[in-house]
Order: sequence, then C-alpha cells, then structure tokens
Amino acid sequence: METNELSASLRYHSEPRPGKIEVVPTKPHHTQAELALAYSPGVAEPSCAIADDPEKVYRYTNKGNTVAVISNGSAVLGLGDIGPLAAKPVMEGKSMLFKLFGGIDAFDIEVNAADPETFVRTVRAIAPTFGGINLEDIKAPECFEIDRRLQEELDIPVMHDDQHGTAVIVAAALVNALRITGREAARQRVVINGAGAAALACARMLTQLGIRSEQVVLCDSRGVVTRYRTDLNVYKQEFATSRRIATLAEAIDGADIFIGVSTADVLTPQMLRTMADSPIVLALANPNPEIAYDRALASRPDLLFATGRSDLPNQVNNVLGFPYIFRGALDVRARCINDAMKVAAAHALAELARQPVPTSVLRAYGLERLEFGRDYLIPKPFDPRLRCSVSAAVARAAMDSGVARHPITDWERYRENLQANSLHDR
Repeated sequence: METNELSASLRYHSEPRPGKIEVVPTKPHHTQAELALAYSPGVAEPSCAIADDPEKVYRYTNKGNTVAVISNGSAVLGLGDIGPLAAKPVMEGKSMLFKLFGGIDAFDIEVNAADPETFVRTVRAIAPTFGGINLEDIKAPECFEIDRRLQEELDIPVMHDDQHGTAVIVAAALVNALRITGREAARQRVVINGAGAAALACARMLTQLGIRSEQVVLCDSRGVVTRYRTDLNVYKQEFATSRRIATLAEAIDGADIFIGVSTADVLTPQMLRTMADSPIVLALANPNPEIAYDRALASRPDLLFATGRSDLPNQVNNVLGFPYIFRGALDVRARCINDAMKVAAAHALAELARQPVPTSVLRAYGLERLEFGRDYLIPKPFDPRLRCSVSAAVARAAMDSGVARHPITDWERYRENLQANSLHDR
C-alpha cells in the first residue's frame, strides 16, 4: 500500500473518533420518566415477561435484529494469523456492512482462543445475546469443526461467511455463466485451485447446483488432491479425485470451469488455452487474481471472467450475500442457515442480474449502460433491490424447509418493509 493510501486509511479509522461503529439508543431517554422505563424500575416488567416466556425476548429486546461478528484473528483477509486485536478493524468493518446493507445491528467480538473447543464454548456461552452468529476469518481446518459444532449446538442462524458466503456468490455467478454459454451443470468439469475454507464450501455448493462431485478437482499447495496422497485431512478427502494427475496444468486441461481461491498468477495463459470452449474462470485471489484480467482476455477471447476486485467486471463480493442471508433468516427466526436457504440466495442473485439495471446503480458506478451478459454476471453491491430479492428468497426457503419459527404471512407488506428500511438507499 502506498504511503498516502496508508495515511488516508489510518486517518479514516482514527478521526474524528476511533473505530467505525457505535451504539445508539432507540427509545426516548431525555427525562427521568423515560429513564425509569428504560432501566429501573420499568425494565423489570419485560424481564419478568421473558422469564415466563423466553420467546418474548424477541418482542421486548433487540435480539431478533442482532448478529455477532466473531473471529479469533487466525486467518484475516490476506494477512494470515495476526491475532484477535489486529482483527478488530476488519470485524468492525463487517459489522458496519451488516448495518449499511442489511439494517442489522452487528457487534464485533474478538476471541482470544486458538483452540476450537475453547472457541466453541465461548461462543455458545454468549449466544443468548444474539439473533445470529457470523463467524469470520478463522483458519482451516479448525473453522470446519467450529462451524459444524456451533450449527449443531445453537438454535440460531450460524454462518462462517468465508466458507458459505463466498460459495453463494460463486454459485450465483456460475448459474448465469452456464446460462450464457447454454451448458448443463451436470456435464461440467471443474477445477478449484485452493483447498481451504472457501474452496471446500464452493465444491459442496457446486453439487447443490447439479455439478457432479466426481467432476470436481481440487488443487492445494502440493498439487492435485487425489486419493493416492497420504497427507490429506478428512475435509480434503471428501473431494479427492481418483484421476492419475498431479499438477494444476494437468487438471485444467479440457476443464470447463476454473475457480481460484488461492494466490496470484498461478494460472498461466498457456493453461487457460487448454480449457474447453467458452471457459468460465473465477479468479478470486485478492488483491491480485490467479491470472491478470488483460492477460486472461488476450489468451481466450471467448472467456467468461470474474475476480474479487471492485475495479473489474463481475466482482465476486460477499457483501452481496451475508447481509441479506442473515436478514431473511432473522426475519423468520430461523433455527439455522441451511443449504436450501443458501441455494435460494444464489438463485435470487442470479435472477436479479438478469433484470434491467436501475438508473441509481448506473449513477453509483459512473456507467451509461449495464446489461446481463459476459461482463455483468452478478449484481453490483449498491443495487437497492438486493435486500428485497435475496432476503425474501432466503426467508421463503427457511419456511419451505421447516426451520422458520415465525413465518411470514403477508409477503407484499414484508417486501415493502424491506425496501422502506434500506439504509443504503438514503
């Protein structure tokens, strides 16, 4: 990062007051009578009501609109294991995005616990405070165990966004890329470079789209993940291939789809030229993708290309998913965020990209025109329709799959409320 950019970032985070979020009262609090209602003695009445009926906590407190953004700082962005304190600016930023895009009150919690058992025990103990848990920036393979345990042991929505949020946006891009190329999911050969949290979640999500698991090849830092290797953990073994190949170059020869969640410049133009017709490449390493945009297009003019960068077409950005997935889950008091809800979110995103783009989106990005196609596979983050389309799809999927405890009966009113409370439209 350049010195002037670094200075701007540090100024942003420190001035005029440190940090990016704050707590603001939602009830009148300017008179003695109002404070008596807010705290003692008035607060005793809702406390007693909740003691008699725990479900009333959703009526008398903000539990139903709160998410904890929790990390131990062991895998922060591209910075690695920098610890819980250094992770705090990132978790504050995630909390800010929850509020801005989802209207959700999110609180960052940094846990000094590298051990999965200690981490799980800590989160389980504080879970009654929140309506949902967003796990963030926890290294693999520990994150898989933590995510599984908390989903099983808590009765509120839990999602490790690095895994499942990424997978949802990747799935949305692939749904539309396959639509553009007129190809069937079941016939696709896929290579995923990377075998960490995001990669394995993407591999599992692909099977939800109809891509066969035996058609998916994973590559890690040691090469192709095959059944003949003896160094695989249980999570990688799920997608270990029986093919006698060892390198990324061998794996990608003839492949239809490449998904990169790894490091810069590992995909060469020569490799790209060996892929099938109209290859789909999602090069998501940040800040520099697995192959540079210009080099990729020069190598394969028939390419459908996406990255994680905001300055290039087709940005795979998790902010398209997590605020709205949690919004829909909270609104029906879902017990979890299941596969049906994630698939519904992916299809809602894909469908939205196929609709005419509002003028407000064009203005936000300085564009005169934007239409569904090779350079517009997924919506832009500042699209005001995201909250309605994705949240409603997730809420309905929660109801249809039997995990909603507070079903929506008036969908027209629900959609109106979602739009009316959209902060990033103001």
